Amino acid sequence: MNKFLITLCSFMLAFSAQAKFPVYAWDTLKPVINEDSLRADFQLWKSHGVVGVCMDGSYNLKNIAIAARIAHEVGLEYHSWMHCLKRAGLKHEWYAVNRLGKPADTHPAYVERYKVLDPANPEVRDDLTRNAIAQAKIKNVDYIQLDYIRYADVILPRGLWSKYNLVMDEEYAPADYCYCDRCVADFRSRTGIDIRTVADPSKCQEWLQFRYDRVTELVNHVARKVRKATGKKMSADVFPGPSLAKQLVRQEWNKWDMDMLFPMNYNSFYLEPATWVGNITTEEVQSVKFKHTPVSSGLFIPPISPEDLAVAVKGSIEAGAASIALFTPRYMTPEHWKALDEAIK
Repeated sequence: MNKFLITLCSFMLAFSAQAKFPVYAWDTLKPVINEDSLRADFQLWKSHGVVGVCMDGSYNLKNIAIAARIAHEVGLEYHSWMHCLKRAGLKHEWYAVNRLGKPADTHPAYVERYKVLDPANPEVRDDLTRNAIAQAKIKNVDYIQLDYIRYADVILPRGLWSKYNLVMDEEYAPADYCYCDRCVADFRSRTGIDIRTVADPSKCQEWLQFRYDRVTELVNHVARKVRKATGKKMSADVFPGPSLAKQLVRQEWNKWDMDMLFPMNYNSFYLEPATWVGNITTEEVQSVKFKHTPVSSGLFIPPISPEDLAVAVKGSIEAGAASIALFTPRYMTPEHWKALDEAIK
């Protein structure tokens, strides 16, 4: 027995010395997929600890099926990454309306592509659910990953203020959604408050909670329908916190029924050092601890140095993250990969 225990302990020590902390990778599929090139990318990423890929297929079911098959052939988990509420070219009535009464499809906030849908609209909910189920039914898809499942940024992260020549010290009307007739009437029936007559809606806690709940209800509805129809799992990309997520985009994601969460802990967006990643990850892990939901700490690669990448990875691990996620591995230099390899061992 003693000899057996010694052998077992030796094996476990050897295994733990080789084991790596799990890594996920976000990326976008090209309109025309080169299977050899995609397979080579997946194999490279896997050699550096990547265990799953989160791929934006732009609702192209054929491309998603190809990419998911290749991921499984390489031995990777596949998350079908969906842009949910930032979509163009849909029905005019589906788009959120800002505090000035302007719909997002004709008067988008910040830039032309910021055309956001109303999460409280039943037709939006049904369309998103249909699309999620269609992707989940694809053979090798493991998870449906929801992204842009939120309102537009009512306040942009501080690191983006200079890009748009803005100082966002409060919530401004052009990016404050949704004030469509349906939402206003629904809120009034629930609370007795006509939000259009409130001098400063940002101070109305009932109105804030109303919007948190609309996003939460949409997420949980889609998750419930996908699981019932296909048995597949659900993940979501979210803003940090959820304290920042609530403040910036109305995401109270600690109430979401997800199998995995990917907070986008992009420290450069908030003009924060790499050590901030560990601090915010601590909040994130604690916020869903009662649900035992795995948290994957998302890291933004282009501006982060290899040295800071190592700090962010180690901080995420120490904070209790189940994994990290790279956005995107295509920006990883040999120095980045080396720093990552050393940090996750």
